[in-house]
Amino acid sequence: MKRNLIAAALGAAFASGAGSAYAGAFGIATQSGTGTGNAYAGGAAAAEDASVVWTNPAAMSALAPGKHLSIAAQVLNTSFKFRDEGSTIPAILGSGNGGDGGGWAVVPNGYFAMNVDNKLSVGVGVNVPFGLKTEYNSGWIGQRIALLSEIKTVNINPSIAYKVAPNVSVGAGLSAQYLEAELSNASQLGTSRLKADDIGWGVNVGIMVQASPGTRVGLHYRSSIKYELDGDARFSAVPAANANMRADLRVPENASLSIVSAVTPLWELMADLTWTRWSRIKSIVPICRGVSFGVCPVSGNALVGATLPTNWKDTWRVGVGANYRYSAAWKFRFGLAYDPTPTNNTDRTARLPDEDRFWVALGAQYAVSKNGKLDLAYAHEFVSDAKVNTRVFGTGFRQIGHFDNRADILTIAYSHSF
Repeated sequence: MKRNLIAAALGAAFASGAGSAYAGAFGIATQSGTGTGNAYAGGAAAAEDASVVWTNPAAMSALAPGKHLSIAAQVLNTSFKFRDEGSTIPAILGSGNGGDGGGWAVVPNGYFAMNVDNKLSVGVGVNVPFGLKTEYNSGWIGQRIALLSEIKTVNINPSIAYKVAPNVSVGAGLSAQYLEAELSNASQLGTSRLKADDIGWGVNVGIMVQASPGTRVGLHYRSSIKYELDGDARFSAVPAANANMRADLRVPENASLSIVSAVTPLWELMADLTWTRWSRIKSIVPICRGVSFGVCPVSGNALVGATLPTNWKDTWRVGVGANYRYSAAWKFRFGLAYDPTPTNNTDRTARLPDEDRFWVALGAQYAVSKNGKLDLAYAHEFVSDAKVNTRVFGTGFRQIGHFDNRADILTIAYSHSF
């Protein structure tokens, strides 16, 4: 019985945390300074600054000749507040709503792009494509399910673009991506804490067509990345149960189709449709790397009772936006987006209480000099209530209720051409 409880706790931590990093679910959509004000509509067809290295490397060909630098800081504020609706967990295992599981975070990114000649361009980006943190108060009603769930990533993405025709460019890039996860929950063995990390590799390709002097169409694909997460599990009350673990994880690929069109000298409209293959993540199977008391009786075997289902579905994100050129120095941005969740009411847990979200965004750009531009933007995500009905590992008790969620994004960015 004890072995099963340990295995279930570890498996749940791995499955929920690893499944906690792209827009929707555990993804971070904020990858450029100019995009926030448009709710990232039209991203694969945008060609304003060096952040196209990430959104569509083919668009580097549309940048003005020379060198381009773009840096941004995204300040994120999330909120996850639990409301109990008939949980059967006894007070001895935890009580209270856990406080606010969200909090503040700063997500930086930076990009550089330059043309080599009139056809070839190169660039590189450093950004944070995946990441999330939920943390609840110790002793809360859901502590046997989740306390801390944190994922950190760093991505390096060198890219190249080539103009194959006067109005058609293609691009490609390579991603080296580091992912680290730390997860904890309460158990019969004290606080169970798991840490694991790995480096994965992926590619991205894109095409951009200048359909008319004022209209661009872009198509961009980013591959999935496979991780062989390696780490260890620690138990505060029973160190003899500590164990080395691994688990395979493949984060999803995605594809975006975007259009940006200057309909008048003052107004620019944009739209975007992004598909993400979240259905890749059906379950996570933790594997023992060595033998320890109770947890790993046989090295190389899956933990008994530790396979956790997620059963996520593919999603389609849609966004629309507009830019208004007020003057030579000022440009104002607007955006709306619908970003559905891949999760479901059966398998969702407190580690990632994600639900459908609706973006409302606005921003402003000011030309501080001939070559420098400063962007400020704000977006609010209206998030639907996230229902949970989760069994406490090794018992018949259930956490039943919903999370009141919201998210706010404030962006400051600077781009420079030289």
